[in-house]
Amino acid sequence: MINFKEDKYLNKLNHSCAHMMAQAVKHLYPEAKFWVGPVIDTGFYYDIDLGDKVITDEDIEKITREMKKISKDGKRIVRNEISKKEALEMFENDPYKIDLIERMDEDNTIISTYTQGDFTDLCRGPHVDTVKECKYFKLIKFSGAYFKGDVNNKVLQRIYGVCFPSEEELNDYLQELEEAKLRDHRKLGKDLKIFMTSDLVGKGLPMYLPNGYIIWEELEGYIKGKEKKLGYKHVLTPPLGNVELYKTSGHWDHYREDMFPKMEVEGEEFVLRPMNCPHHMMIYANDIHSYRDLPLRIGEIARDCRFESSGSLKGIERARSFCQNDAHLFVTPEQIGSEFKKVVDLILEVYKELGITDYHFELSLRDPENIKKYYQDDEMWNNAEDKLREILEEIGIPYTEKIGEAAFYGPKLDVQVKPAVGNPYTISTCQIDFCLPMKFDLKYVDKDGEKKTPVVLHRAILGSIDRFIAYYLEEKKGALPTWMSPVQVNILPVNNAYHLEYADAIYDLLKTKNIRVELDDREEKVSYRMRESVLKKIPYTLILGQKEVDNKTISYRKHGSEETITVSQDEFIKLINNEIEMKK
Repeated sequence: MINFKEDKYLNKLNHSCAHMMAQAVKHLYPEAKFWVGPVIDTGFYYDIDLGDKVITDEDIEKITREMKKISKDGKRIVRNEISKKEALEMFENDPYKIDLIERMDEDNTIISTYTQGDFTDLCRGPHVDTVKECKYFKLIKFSGAYFKGDVNNKVLQRIYGVCFPSEEELNDYLQELEEAKLRDHRKLGKDLKIFMTSDLVGKGLPMYLPNGYIIWEELEGYIKGKEKKLGYKHVLTPPLGNVELYKTSGHWDHYREDMFPKMEVEGEEFVLRPMNCPHHMMIYANDIHSYRDLPLRIGEIARDCRFESSGSLKGIERARSFCQNDAHLFVTPEQIGSEFKKVVDLILEVYKELGITDYHFELSLRDPENIKKYYQDDEMWNNAEDKLREILEEIGIPYTEKIGEAAFYGPKLDVQVKPAVGNPYTISTCQIDFCLPMKFDLKYVDKDGEKKTPVVLHRAILGSIDRFIAYYLEEKKGALPTWMSPVQVNILPVNNAYHLEYADAIYDLLKTKNIRVELDDREEKVSYRMRESVLKKIPYTLILGQKEVDNKTISYRKHGSEETITVSQDEFIKLINNEIEMKK
């Protein structure tokens, strides 16, 4: 998808279109007052105070018609620079603009306005030359938004839109939006009964339904199986910890704003954990270790909680409670390179098996100027970053560097995937950490008998399992591979009076082979039940009629195909089992 903020011309065009929309609103609703109208990744929006009025679809149609008139009129957009005193006088009847102006530095801020015809707005710009350039636009949606994002403030009306240089580009983008709606994991999650949310339970706290938990279990078993083959030892730790644990790790100083508030119980202070490394440090510290014990690979599918703002929540892609496919590798300095390479190899193996092809590697480094965000130890950081670059050059994978994206304790390699919907985000990561082992005073006895501090590699292959499911649902449009599908086979007897007994027998046979199967014996036409099976995106639908009963065969239709194929019972079971085994 296009990023409107990053494209310079689209940024200007959409900024100008936001002003044109505000002008149209002012024509239709003279008492309207305006807060801010920024360009965002997906276009623009404007927050508007319309008194007690709530925007409706009918209002959007009126505003659209008025915007078209304004664009056709083609007024030039003119910039003016004014003093703070002039700005306060100009917008004296608009408390929202006054709020912005009063927070400006009188001596160092250039205050500018942009005027088009009878409308003037406070703005830094830049803008296009005339409103005629804003001809090809679409108002996408509307919602309520608290002034300044504060729930204690008034709810304003927020209208979203997009604007393009040509009708063709606009139509192409709108078509992409429609495709995105069909792929949106929140819609698929509801339609396929994968997960649900409830405000009574809490925002950002999704709950997996039976279908969703099957997917979750399959992914957990898949990745843990690979880890066990590589010598990982799995643990189970609690989803909260004493505040002192996070003060020791440094998370309390560097990560507190993203954590839920602390709780006091019997004189102790606890917090829901945002990550698992402090717990795993304590597991390592529970025993005496020799260099012969290393590398020690501790893995966990761990429940974490982070305080995400309500505006950033998005189904299971971004939630306040989630499970990480987490692991911490305790290694000697000499083992860093080989263990890091094994992690990268595992990431690439998983991506190949799951058909993930659109991704790239980013080396996330600290910003040396940001003293608050990062643990302050220049020597440690330089050592860690140089070591990571050295490893990546040795492995030979292409990567880009991102300043300011490191964890507070060390640099990391992030794998950014390009999802079918929205902008790229991180799935897998591997971080090199010299910091936490020192903070927790972790030791191992080297071959010379001296106590030394191990290095820790933090890594996640599937990342958050929840986010991975969201990503995979959107990639596959909900049509998951057979091994991951909640229901793998759906059986449709053509006529219950003659074919249900055979359908029951096939159902029992498949169940004994550990195949997830359903039997749809409703008194509905086969065509109707077939359509429902397609909508549920079940990989295989069996149609069992008199021919199948007589020949003891199975006729099936694979999802996405209209071809019906007839095979023996043994052939069908072999086909299904092969797909499950091969992760198809």
